[in-house]
Amino acid sequence: MWGESAATGRTYYGAIMNVQRYYVPNAMVFLTQVVDRREPIFQEERYVLLLRTVLRNVKELHPFVMVACVFLPDHFHLLIRTTASSTFSDVMHSLKYNFTREYKQMIGVAGSMHFWQKSFWDHVIRDEQDLQNHLGYIHYNPVHHKLVTRPEAWLHSSYCEWQKRGAYPLHWGWSLPDVLKDTEKLSSAHQFGE
Repeated sequence: MWGESAATGRTYYGAIMNVQRYYVPNAMVFLTQVVDRREPIFQEERYVLLLRTVLRNVKELHPFVMVACVFLPDHFHLLIRTTASSTFSDVMHSLKYNFTREYKQMIGVAGSMHFWQKSFWDHVIRDEQDLQNHLGYIHYNPVHHKLVTRPEAWLHSSYCEWQKRGAYPLHWGWSLPDVLKDTEKLSSAHQFGE
């Protein structure tokens, strides 16, 4: 199968996907990265801490503003704003490479390792409603995956920071939020990483 998907800007050639990324200076970008074969590596606290440490180090190399995040057992979602000096691809490539290197050292693997799914999902935030949709998606994700019953119970999320800022009312996310009831708004992100 080959052809171009107008909706995603991705070109398909058989089983190989040629991803065309769109870079908008200083834009906020929603990112999803999945562990190869959806192995739940990040169930272990030490690997989540390693990922967060590597992400902080990557931020020094490729400056960006972390807007929101959630780290789940087999994937993560980030919402970042890049600076003029780096793209979100720079951030993701550095994060994936450096995490894999550190993880291999931590578990004593000297050879090659395929840790991540090859590609990652990106979506440039278009407006305030798009931002609210993606913030809700990120923060509700642990509930969606039945890891917790309330977003504030998931430790590896920026939800509590946003709640302290007044972005969410009390008990937000204890049931499906209105912003997420229209699944068409986030269908592409949901299909890729959930």
